[in-house]
Amino acid sequence: MSVQSFVYNSVPQRVVFGAGSLQHLAREIDMLGARRALVLSTPEQRPQAERIADMLGAHAAGVFDRAVMHVPIETAREAREVAQRLGADCAVAIGGGSTTGLGKAIALDSGLPILAIPTTYAGSEMTPIYGITEAGMKKTGKDFKVLPRTVIYDPELSLSLPVGMSVTSGINAIAHAAEGLYATDANPIMDLMAQEGIAALGRALPAIRASAKDPAARGDALYGAWLCGTVLGNVGMALHHKLCHTLGGSFNLPHAETHTIVLPHALAYNAAAAPQAMTRIAKALGGSNAAQAVFDLARDNGAPVALRDIGMKESDLDLACEHALKNQYPNPRPLEREAIRALLQNAWEGVRP
Repeated sequence: MSVQSFVYNSVPQRVVFGAGSLQHLAREIDMLGARRALVLSTPEQRPQAERIADMLGAHAAGVFDRAVMHVPIETAREAREVAQRLGADCAVAIGGGSTTGLGKAIALDSGLPILAIPTTYAGSEMTPIYGITEAGMKKTGKDFKVLPRTVIYDPELSLSLPVGMSVTSGINAIAHAAEGLYATDANPIMDLMAQEGIAALGRALPAIRASAKDPAARGDALYGAWLCGTVLGNVGMALHHKLCHTLGGSFNLPHAETHTIVLPHALAYNAAAAPQAMTRIAKALGGSNAAQAVFDLARDNGAPVALRDIGMKESDLDLACEHALKNQYPNPRPLEREAIRALLQNAWEGVRP
């Protein structure tokens, strides 16, 4: 058997993983050579942000707690101005993809180093990909100066993540690995990480639903999210991510729930064109059909499976299809208008693939 030709780029990034690893925060800030950290969070996570600021003491420049989904450009500008005014020389982002995304928006202009402390399974902390929403359109890009320099993964910080959010956040992570398996720039290193990451989350999510504060399950989920996020940061994404950016940015749908609902249908669309990837996904989830295994993981653990249940109007599906067909991008199966419109209809109705 011959080994495929591939290119693999490793990126300089420090990961500190383990229960209680938040205790190393001051050491990690010091290793960045930083003295004044601006702590970022959503309004809901302000108590956690204040805890971080208290831990840092004199090294905390302040707390900015206005991170929101899809990083509106107005919020990004405000956060950059606050960081500059307070003389911050690094940002500590505690929370999920919205908070990490805000840190990236600051870093994009200023080059400010980011230390990320994920409390969800979004995986944004492992990628040089940023997204900013302006005038109702989400624009994404890639720049290594937005990649967090250090990531602290402490499973104890995700013990309070509600079960519903844990499940959708975990399936959002699975989406990164699933699309990584059929990326045009896939490589065997990422394939190993993708399959292991999907399997870890496939184990963890039912265990979290059974017992939300199970530390082993939380550790498994965070480990899976790290691997899946690494895949997202190293290889290109395809139809699924394009659809989710369209639906999230243009119709203001919740990010993780959108990924959870669309993924089975995107996999079904690509199944015949990427059989090896589908075999790996199904195997990781202990199923025989990748699209159905992902759908069942969502449905059986209480996650939404229909776009109509998270605020999408059926009358907007035609427009969503038009947006998805703009700017051609790599995908195992060519983008076909009627088939993508049918995909969106099935996702809206919540039909099992």
